[in-house]
Amino acid sequence: MENRQLALEIFLAGVDSVKPDKLIRSSVSRKKEKLVINKKTFDLSDVENIYVTGAGKASALMAKALENVLGTAITGGHIVTKYGHSAPLKYIEVSEAGHPVPDENGLESTKRIISFAQKAGPKDLVFCLLSGGGSSLLTDIPEDCTLADIASMNDLLLKSGADITEINCIRKHLSKVKGGQLAKIAAPATVISLILSDVIGDPIDVIASGPTAADDSTFADAEAVLSRYNLTSKISPSILKIIIEGVQGKRAETLKKNEIPINKIYNLIIGNNLSALKSAKAKAEKLGFYTHIVKSDLSENVEILALNLVRMALKMQEQKKVGKMCLLFGGEPTVKITGNGLGGRNQHLALLCAKFLLDLRDITILSCGTDGTDGPTDAAGAVIDCQTFNNAQRLNINIEQHIQNCDSYNFFKKEGGLIITGPTQTNVMDMIVILIE
Repeated sequence: MENRQLALEIFLAGVDSVKPDKLIRSSVSRKKEKLVINKKTFDLSDVENIYVTGAGKASALMAKALENVLGTAITGGHIVTKYGHSAPLKYIEVSEAGHPVPDENGLESTKRIISFAQKAGPKDLVFCLLSGGGSSLLTDIPEDCTLADIASMNDLLLKSGADITEINCIRKHLSKVKGGQLAKIAAPATVISLILSDVIGDPIDVIASGPTAADDSTFADAEAVLSRYNLTSKISPSILKIIIEGVQGKRAETLKKNEIPINKIYNLIIGNNLSALKSAKAKAEKLGFYTHIVKSDLSENVEILALNLVRMALKMQEQKKVGKMCLLFGGEPTVKITGNGLGGRNQHLALLCAKFLLDLRDITILSCGTDGTDGPTDAAGAVIDCQTFNNAQRLNINIEQHIQNCDSYNFFKKEGGLIITGPTQTNVMDMIVILIE
């Protein structure tokens, strides 16, 4: 039980290092009329208005931190965040909306964001604060489609096993704000996006579906994703019609590189998964663990990953030439839903690890989402060790049955391995902590 707690402390140290207020303070500063953002200086005496927009689980705290820097210099703006992730703001409107499935609040919030972008003139600054969850929260409906069409499509994509780049390729081509189009609406203003990355490799065109970034993907790519995951016949005919018309050249594409005004759009990554892993490493070393960051770009299916993690842990345990060890991983593994249970990819990964680890001693594995929310549950993830298998047997819990039904949440609720942190109001993908003695 002690190592379960230590694994949690290491994870939380990583999460704390990527809290929005810390990241904004380290990236944005103001001295009188000089605003400095990652060494780029803006003269506020030449600026008429400052509008602040944004979307994501961390956007409200990002906005609060930006208010602390800019204060009354902010003219206005609107931020949309996930339910339960808001923060009190003085100069910027904030609303909460549905995630991962968009809802009416998301639609209304997006309209407000568009309205502020439309106000901007050539001497104005438009900030866009983006973090994970922005794709669902910043939402609009194509003509002849309904919110139910969009919600159903999102649900199908999330359960298909498609990665975030593929999912957001579809989303961008069904929107008038994603895929660089929010920046297009704000033109000719200067657009500054401060981005907390929740995507492997930090691609600015994918994070929150890149509302202020040029987009290399096309309608043809979107059609290919639907075909690859056998979704063509499952999405609504209205959505399919839009994609097909786009392929045929009957609809305008997303913003491309040759359309971006020079020195008018700045997209800056202010935090990512590797930042969190480095802080977690420092914490683990303080706790006396020989620590190694193995990967920050995990993307494989959880079934493959779980087996590989357990094999690596056992190999390191056998070959161990130092004292107690900590292995750190980050990224965003994928999971294909096969049952109707309750859980998330981190809990499912942990449950698979428990199955492979059985009752082998002195290995502890924690897998959690840095946003504090794993799937449609109140848990960030779960932690397992040799006691997990023993507890399941003692409590007469069938591990295999819970795996097949994707019911990891209810397994760990009974077994005791759930990690519940509440919303962390940040999001840099997932972290895995393995402790070996």
